[in-house]
Amino acid sequence: MNRFGKQLLLVPAGIFGMSLMTSLPAAEMMKKPGDFPQRPITLIVPYGAGGGSDQLSRAMASAVEKVVGTGIQVVNKPGGGGRAAIPDFMAAPADGYTVMEHIDDAATLYASGKIKQNPAKDWMPLAIAQVTFSQIYIRPDDKRFNDWDSFVKYAKANPGKVTIANVGNVGAMERVNMLFLEKELGFKTQQISFDKPAERYAALIGGHVDALFEQPGDVRKFLEADKMKPILTLLKDRPSAFANVPSMKDIGVKFEPLLRFRGFYVRSGVPKDRAKYLEWAFHEAFKSADFQAFNKKKYMHLIDSYRDTAGAKRMIDNAVKTYKKVYKEIGLTK
Repeated sequence: MNRFGKQLLLVPAGIFGMSLMTSLPAAEMMKKPGDFPQRPITLIVPYGAGGGSDQLSRAMASAVEKVVGTGIQVVNKPGGGGRAAIPDFMAAPADGYTVMEHIDDAATLYASGKIKQNPAKDWMPLAIAQVTFSQIYIRPDDKRFNDWDSFVKYAKANPGKVTIANVGNVGAMERVNMLFLEKELGFKTQQISFDKPAERYAALIGGHVDALFEQPGDVRKFLEADKMKPILTLLKDRPSAFANVPSMKDIGVKFEPLLRFRGFYVRSGVPKDRAKYLEWAFHEAFKSADFQAFNKKKYMHLIDSYRDTAGAKRMIDNAVKTYKKVYKEIGLTK
């Protein structure tokens, strides 16, 4: 057990204005549609090796392989804040043999007009397998600030000079949360984006940036090695796993923080029997002991992190509506 404890409280009762409850596919064994799949499935990850999307995709691929009885090849295609992988995904045949992992950035990219594909309509979500919160991290040995209050004080004294590493484009969850934080508390930082997680984490540890915006499960090994220190949890209340870290209520901000979600998609147009089979297979994989052990390591064993196809579409639609509203408020779109 690390110094942050070992349990996690439930996240807020709603995400993007919806209940966390979801329907699940039938638990019984589903018959394969014809000879599908008869060859390996390609799973495209639009981010680099080592980060949350890559870790999730490889854990899920391993679990799905055991369900469907065929291999899954994980291919990382980072770049463009999650956009670089989309052309390859859209160019692949709609036959169920190409799956793409993507995060809530798919909703932000569509809401901001940076991609034309609606991830709830032009893509078919097979499952959302993770819903999680974010934190802000610093180096434990930083002499300029050692907690949230001293971090904000330093940022106010040095407007625009404090750098924060993230993975997001201008309208991404990370940027929007930071914008609202800065607006309410009256400070300004400089956001630095990295598509490759290893570069992002090394930038903080090596002193190239001052802070990191990330999810705790993605950097757990750095937390346990005391190479990173959380100074703010972007939830209304403190989760017990981070009982010593201030939350939104503690610092006196009122906005509801946006959360991270990660899911798996095929192209719209995949034959219905194959799509339904894959939806079932991803649910069975999610329930497996190995994947649940993985999710526990990611601080998500007490969070309702699963959505089936129908639930994922509702969640994505709500996310798009939320981001479109936010973008108008902040002047990113008209």
